[in-house]
Amino acid sequence: MIPEIGNLALAFGLALALIQFVVPLVGIATHRWRLAIIAKPAAIGQFFFVCLAFVCLAYSFYANDFSVAYVASNSNRSLPVAYRIGATWGGHEGSLLLWVFMLSSWTLAVALLSKSLPALTRTRVLSVLGFVSVGFLIFILFTSNPFDRLLPVFPVDGSDLNPLLQDPGMVFHPPLLYMGYVGFSVAFAFALAALLEGRIDTLWARWVRPWTQAAWMFMTLGIAAGSWWAYYELGWGGWWFWDPVENASFMPWLLGTALLHSLAATEKRGVFKAWTTLLAIAAFSFCLLGTFLVRSGVLTSVHAFANDPVRGTYILVFLGVTVGASLILFAVRGSKVSVTSWYNLLSRELLFLINNLILAVVTIMILLGTLQPIIADFFNLGKVSVGPPYFNTVFNILMAPLIFLVGLGPIVNWRKYEYSELVKRTRLSLLASIVVGLLVAVLADDKIFTDRLQLFVGAFLIVWVLVLNIVDWWKKAAKKNRNPLLGLFSISPSFLGMYFAHIGLAIVVFGVVFSSHLSIEKNLRLGIGQTQEVAGYEFYFEKISDVVGPNYDAIRGHFIVKQDGENVAILHPEKRQYRVSGQWMTEAGIDANLARDLYVAMGEKIPESNDWAVRIYVKPFVSCLWLGSILMGIGGLLAMTDKRYRAKVKQKLGISDDAVVSGAA
Repeated sequence: MIPEIGNLALAFGLALALIQFVVPLVGIATHRWRLAIIAKPAAIGQFFFVCLAFVCLAYSFYANDFSVAYVASNSNRSLPVAYRIGATWGGHEGSLLLWVFMLSSWTLAVALLSKSLPALTRTRVLSVLGFVSVGFLIFILFTSNPFDRLLPVFPVDGSDLNPLLQDPGMVFHPPLLYMGYVGFSVAFAFALAALLEGRIDTLWARWVRPWTQAAWMFMTLGIAAGSWWAYYELGWGGWWFWDPVENASFMPWLLGTALLHSLAATEKRGVFKAWTTLLAIAAFSFCLLGTFLVRSGVLTSVHAFANDPVRGTYILVFLGVTVGASLILFAVRGSKVSVTSWYNLLSRELLFLINNLILAVVTIMILLGTLQPIIADFFNLGKVSVGPPYFNTVFNILMAPLIFLVGLGPIVNWRKYEYSELVKRTRLSLLASIVVGLLVAVLADDKIFTDRLQLFVGAFLIVWVLVLNIVDWWKKAAKKNRNPLLGLFSISPSFLGMYFAHIGLAIVVFGVVFSSHLSIEKNLRLGIGQTQEVAGYEFYFEKISDVVGPNYDAIRGHFIVKQDGENVAILHPEKRQYRVSGQWMTEAGIDANLARDLYVAMGEKIPESNDWAVRIYVKPFVSCLWLGSILMGIGGLLAMTDKRYRAKVKQKLGISDDAVVSGAA
């Protein structure tokens, strides 16, 4: 009965999404305002029914209802309750339902939290979001229904959730990432609404910025959570592999970062209006492209959900319709957007323009590398593999100047800035960056020239960004309070968020550069009772023990790590065999702090011996990757909570929330 309720709820959700999409636009076109204001109650109703469907699916997993095909394929009775709930979005059908649930949540938030918007603008935004909901709800109901039954015969017990997904990371990584993915649909909807109205101005930018900041924050944290999950779960010590699905989330993040900066320029100076609109369309379009790559089977990935040509074809058609219609609307209406000219060769506008161009080029280069196997196959050029060397080279070359600009951004003024003042404010930072970079390169005397050069560039950029941002933050705090320490958090949340994001980025770069170039890895044959020295640490293989888990049996290694004769860590890597599927998984043993990670992963037992294949890493500063990402996420949260935007909008319009709503009626 519960699955039927969920199925019916999805059908009602689709009906309300259609109403939300079509009826308000008809009302606006015919000046029948009673039809136009239907958008808000339709959005609320759609959320209720989609939420009900999601709860029904989660309950089906909790209750072990294996008459539901999706539950039978992704769960079993021995699966812990937390993972049964997480399995709700562990497969193709459930992850799509999570996507639609997130979309309806964002739509509800726009409907309830946008009282400062003109009613017709909000109506158009909700109508566009309704269109996106219609596309995905049709996809779920007709090609990927999670409530399909296995009747009259169904298994007493289910199959199993993919062992890779039986991890706490499964509980929080997909929801965070999807909140970011789907959140860019709001900026997309605002862009189309603005094109329909033929008006993009500073007020429009203020309305869009908090929503974009929220989406960017969730996507930042979601990507970071995914890299951390891969780092400790896959057992190879890596946190990024330029996998097609990793690229599918990274590309919209890059465009979202460009959109944030472009929106700031549009709000403050009224420039880049058409470009900002195009970025909003592109960011969400790349989210849809990522959905296609994950679910179509056109590219091989450890993260892919489905390999179904029918589903892939539907997503491709929906992607084509959405992007094509948006670009046609932009081509027709984009010329109506007024343009504000600026000509100064040194200004924050110029820095933001360069920032946007670099991010756009990086995105295109990653896209070309990701799609290269498809392109080669289409033109019968043979099998082509594009791996990390291509992506690392392109990314590093293009991102170095961008990170350099991150240091200059906060100190260069809008409109115009004097070169002499720039030299005066940056010369000490430049000197400190060069000195630290040279010192790091010289101390890495065991590295080849290219590694030392990369260490120099990395250290230079890290110090450059940190010093300039911290000094500028300190100066602004000193203006707020005679004691700068007391004034550090008294500046506006938008500036505070910027500093957190920039400093977080520098810390991420620090973790990337030093963990990539200074990590030590050894693949060993190690017997019980033997010791191996790695980077000044002694890894003693003490013993092996058997472990019985809730739905797996494991072989657990016990490693004692010493430094200078003292114990510094005890690590317990495991080899797990899941009972239902019979699959083996590697669970790494990790001791982490900010300075280094000690990482041990067990391989296979060597035949006819008591020795094991063991992989040992000593990875300096790798935790800075996730610390910096958290700071970036906090920066996004701080920026989106700045109340100045909403207050100024209301003051400018001179109307109350209630008046905005009733004005259209």
